[in-house]
Amino acid sequence: MKILTCPAQLQRLEGILRKSLPLALPVFGAVLNINRGNPGQFEVLVDKWPEFGAVLARPSGEVASGDMGHCRRGVTRCPGTCQVCSEHLWCPQVPVNDGYWNTQAGPTPGVRIGSLSPSHVDLLNDTWPYGGNARSRRYLAEILGRFPQVCLQDSSGQPIAWVLTDHFGTGTHSYTLPEHRRCGHMQVALTVAAQRAQSRGFPTFG
Repeated sequence: MKILTCPAQLQRLEGILRKSLPLALPVFGAVLNINRGNPGQFEVLVDKWPEFGAVLARPSGEVASGDMGHCRRGVTRCPGTCQVCSEHLWCPQVPVNDGYWNTQAGPTPGVRIGSLSPSHVDLLNDTWPYGGNARSRRYLAEILGRFPQVCLQDSSGQPIAWVLTDHFGTGTHSYTLPEHRRCGHMQVALTVAAQRAQSRGFPTFG
């Protein structure tokens, strides 16, 4: 496998993968992140260049037997079928204005769009299905500090719903506190996350 480090090659790869969506989704988001500052310190490999048949995205310097923790490796073949698939942001249509919104259930007083902080990592770790341990906490702290996220806050500024994205530009942890469910909060959070992703060139799929 060949590691692509040349910016021109990486830009060309991004264009090729974009034409192969949604087949190329498992690695396309990682390539986008690499080409936009590489906040996750990832690298991309191809079996050959420029006529490649397989693409791999992984943490820089990782060997084949390396411990990925909860970080998913993205692999795709062009043409062919995806070897690894992952969830992607869904983009429902919800009007969002000035940080507030209307849903079928009506507006929720005091709830607005905000952001998570490093102090919320324990809350994230406790509510993530794969969380609850030191390794998941480190992973969540990393993506919280490096990648975009959306949070809805109550009138006191406390998180009530959120959407995190990861190294592959995918939704990795979305959650609404039980007492705030059935109010349309997650639909709004996903919409805002999708709108922000699209503004950065990341595709969204339903």
